[in-house]
Amino acid sequence: VTPQIVAAMFRNVAAAIDARKDWLSELDGVIGDGDHGITMALGWTAIGRALDQVNSDDDIEAICKRMAKAFLDSVGASSGPLYATALLRAGESARGRAGLDAAALVAFIEAAAAGIRERGKAEPGGKTMVDAWVPAAEAAARALREGGSVVACLKAAARGAEEGMNGTAKIAARKGRSSKLGERSLGHMDPGAASTFVMLSAMAKALERELSETADG
Repeated sequence: VTPQIVAAMFRNVAAAIDARKDWLSELDGVIGDGDHGITMALGWTAIGRALDQVNSDDDIEAICKRMAKAFLDSVGASSGPLYATALLRAGESARGRAGLDAAALVAFIEAAAAGIRERGKAEPGGKTMVDAWVPAAEAAARALREGGSVVACLKAAARGAEEGMNGTAKIAARKGRSSKLGERSLGHMDPGAASTFVMLSAMAKALERELSETADG
């Protein structure tokens, strides 16, 4: 997985977040301020512009640094520092690498998840995006242990995020703005977990497409 493919994966995330922003805001409107989709779209639109500035000398860490700065500069909400940290940590995991094999891709996902977990001081079970990121990283690691390819590992991460997202409907909010609702948040998915699924799913689809085109070429 070359730096160019990594950039393509994140361009697809930007497109997917923009396409689903209304849905994300609807989810947030039930248990939050209703702006999660707008906030994420702002950040990912900025990332899209940053990716247009990527040059052939940029490695994966440099691309992640560009994206982290763009997201942080454009998003003042709590998700700004969270995703900037996630992207920086993911980039650091790929330092010095010309590309990502399956093990490095899993480490990339694990680093992003750890960055969000640590920066947000959140643990699974609090009805936050951590409830999607942690099972995503665990599913990717499981796929790797079973001999999975880069595509298989990223698809597993997306499935893990989806399961985690759905699971947040059964959790009472204990962290973030929705925590004031407590038990009343039951039955509703966490929007941050939902955007995590959108992101990882878009990354997996782009990766599969890019590698297929490379093979055909």
